[in-house]
Amino acid sequence: MKLPKAVHSPWFGALAATLVVGGFIVVQHLTHGWPFSLHHGVSSGPGGAETAPPSDAPPIDPHAAHVRVPIEVAEAVIARSGIVVEAVRSEDISRPLRAVATIAPDEARVSHVHTRVSGWIEQLHVNTTGQTVKAGDPLAGIFSQELLASQTEYLAALRASGGGGPVSAIVEGARSRLKVLGMGDPQIRAIEKSGTPRRLVTVTAPRDGVVLHRGITVGTAVDPSTELMTIVDLSEVWVLAEVPGSDAERIAVGLRATIELPNSGVPPIESSVAFVYPIFSERTRTLKVRFAVPNPDGKLKPGLYGTIAFDLAPRVALTVPRDAVVDTGQRQHVFVVEHPGHYVPRTVKLGTTLADRVEVIEGLTVGESVVASGVFLIDSESRLRASGGGTGHQHGGGGQGEADKAPAPEKTDTTDAPSPDVNPHTGHGAP
Repeated sequence: MKLPKAVHSPWFGALAATLVVGGFIVVQHLTHGWPFSLHHGVSSGPGGAETAPPSDAPPIDPHAAHVRVPIEVAEAVIARSGIVVEAVRSEDISRPLRAVATIAPDEARVSHVHTRVSGWIEQLHVNTTGQTVKAGDPLAGIFSQELLASQTEYLAALRASGGGGPVSAIVEGARSRLKVLGMGDPQIRAIEKSGTPRRLVTVTAPRDGVVLHRGITVGTAVDPSTELMTIVDLSEVWVLAEVPGSDAERIAVGLRATIELPNSGVPPIESSVAFVYPIFSERTRTLKVRFAVPNPDGKLKPGLYGTIAFDLAPRVALTVPRDAVVDTGQRQHVFVVEHPGHYVPRTVKLGTTLADRVEVIEGLTVGESVVASGVFLIDSESRLRASGGGTGHQHGGGGQGEADKAPAPEKTDTTDAPSPDVNPHTGHGAP
């Protein structure tokens, strides 16, 4: 019988060879457990017999990578590994706190100018943003049909009153209407004197300050919702500081600080915190702090940047070297020396970070000793022991476990000694 043409193809031969090798491996495993074991975690003992891990081995928790356990380290290993121990000490700490400062207008000194009638801008007395104005200065002239009709009614009532009687109440009502529509007493007296209504009504500045925003031009149609101008008084400004969240608890109203604004031409300013905002910034995770600073000459301009140095009083705190702390990302811990060679991990809560030391808020007391140098060697061994893989092993090289303490067998040179089961003449043609 003639075989199909596909049987003679190269891939068919490769497939057959793979099946044969795979079958051989399976048979070998089932009979002898060699060369591969499908039982993970079980090793083959002498003669192919499988042996389980020792019963006293601690269980392995794959989710406990952050767990540490106490360890013992031999004195010889301590000397060779450069492990240094240092006592926890109490000291006065005073770390300067600096923050970025920004000049901003005082929100209580900002006025938004609106008109109370609908009309059109026919005159504009303030043509540029940033122009300085005084309270009562004219800002714009508005033509309003409603206001023109109200002036006419008032003058007619005034002429009909004849100086008193029941008609005087009508006059007062018409006068009050003019005030409601935005006319001041000087303007009302002017039309009383002239006897004719004014076609344009002038809008005046409500305070001294600078025009921060101008939203109108000549010919603009306006109504009460239209913001004509924004005027801000810059005789006193705010200085805003962004304090990192880690230092927020150290800031309080009345805390003294030095404000430096190098691009303003103003010398350093001594001031105190006027207000601490109750919420953090979601974008920067900082706390905003406010200062109120006089600005009589106008040199402190909104938008100017500088720095603020807070005057924090020294305080007593427990500190350890920065290298003594191991940060796992989930917690911070140190290794406390209970007695020479015995190191116990302990979780701590940290505070202010100094140049080469760090404040410990919780977890330690004065007089305790911690590993200050070589802590990562101790930490590696502690983590290894916690995972169940460090029994009888001292991390750092040269450690002596139980197996290491056994003396090595004395080496004997047997190069020239013949084996008792081997014929010394074998290989030389002897039978």
